[in-house]
Amino acid sequence: MKKPFASLRLCETKILLIVSLFIIVITLEFTTPPAYVFGYLYIGAILLVNVSYHRKATLIATVISVLLTLLNLYIHIGTEIELSTVANRLIATLSLIVTGWLSNSNRHYQKKLIEQQTKLQSQEKLVQLRQDFASTLTHDLRTPLLGAIETIKAFQGKQFGEITITQEKVLATMIRSHQSSLQLVESLLDVYRNDLEGLKLNLSPLDLTILTEEVTNSLAELASVHQVYVLFNYGESDFRQSLWVNGDTFQLKRVLTNLLINAINHSRRGDRIEIILSSQSTTQVVKILDHGSGIKPEDFPFLFDRFYQSNSDRQAKGTGLGLYLCRQIIEAHGGKIWAENHSKGAIFSFFLPVYQG
Repeated sequence: MKKPFASLRLCETKILLIVSLFIIVITLEFTTPPAYVFGYLYIGAILLVNVSYHRKATLIATVISVLLTLLNLYIHIGTEIELSTVANRLIATLSLIVTGWLSNSNRHYQKKLIEQQTKLQSQEKLVQLRQDFASTLTHDLRTPLLGAIETIKAFQGKQFGEITITQEKVLATMIRSHQSSLQLVESLLDVYRNDLEGLKLNLSPLDLTILTEEVTNSLAELASVHQVYVLFNYGESDFRQSLWVNGDTFQLKRVLTNLLINAINHSRRGDRIEIILSSQSTTQVVKILDHGSGIKPEDFPFLFDRFYQSNSDRQAKGTGLGLYLCRQIIEAHGGKIWAENHSKGAIFSFFLPVYQG
């Protein structure tokens, strides 16, 4: 009961204040000659009405103020009134009209601003909730996966007894599966962290050629399982050449690994993957060419978007995270990543600025 009573008292106080202000101005207006224009003081009453009540009340207060200001001329119609007095009162009425209009406009904009702020706060809360959920989920998934991998490695190390060749193959398959799941979980966590905090890089001079060769060697077993052959091409050069950039070794390895695994997974048995390394005047370029199914034209604008999935066979094999993470990393290095089709498959390419050391 206390809150409604307090609200009623506040409303009565506002009404009393507005009425008092009108009475004071009316008294000053009609007890002085027309040359003295006190109508400007109605501005205070208009502003107070606008703050306290709705738009219609502001309009009524403005109309009343204008009429009372002009009424002073009518009351003194029998006396000599100079042209300057009429002009001053017209200017005063114009000021009152502008005040009422601006007050209503300002009230409208404030309302819109509050709505936008409320919506923005809701979006920020949603983003934070999503981030907390993703972080918790990925952490809870990562721990058992690591435990499972270590347990399988213990079996491979014959800590629980001898194992057969068939069992060895099964355990190797299980480790690859768990590692793929772990990579997906870590990619999910990194994507959300990068969106929220930005990607933090540990930059140092590195040779993209050496880095690409290391990643290719680490995926040799996967390529062998798929019976895919990986070849190197150095562009216009007939010899192996160094491509120096200022980059983060760990993050660029992730890009190359994602793109190569993507190419291997979308190649047919007996196909070849061509890695083209070339140097231009200001950029170092890496292209990974496969002979898979290619990319649908309608997929190109969204290919590097987060969680993008199309109904094509090529996109259906992915999660929609790997290419998005690649884009984050390359753009953080000041480079660009893109995809295109060639006559017998797809090409995923990126460039990075040349290291000026």
